[in-house]
Amino acid sequence: MGAVTEGGAGGAPVLTETGPEGGTALRARLRRAEGQLRGVQRMLDEGADSQQILTQLAAVKAAVDQVGLQLMSDRLRSCVADGESGCTQEFEDAMATFLRFAGMAR
Repeated sequence: MGAVTEGGAGGAPVLTETGPEGGTALRARLRRAEGQLRGVQRMLDEGADSQQILTQLAAVKAAVDQVGLQLMSDRLRSCVADGESGCTQEFEDAMATFLRFAGMAR
């Protein structure tokens, strides 16, 4: 797991190190999602079936959602492990943000 420091937008925590599920793994997941999205663009250019395109879009969304969940999980683990106060509120805020954006597609 990567270390978390203050310094993101508005003082938000930022994952600064790489580990098994740290920054390197998250970037790899995002690169795969990016490749999937380029594939969707090709499918559109080639006139692929709408159902196939929608299936691929759902896969891209799921991949990006997994990155968000991993970020929240890493942050919560770090907060608890460091004995920080306010972990519950920070987690609730992160969940609300994530769910707001994840729910946009519904």
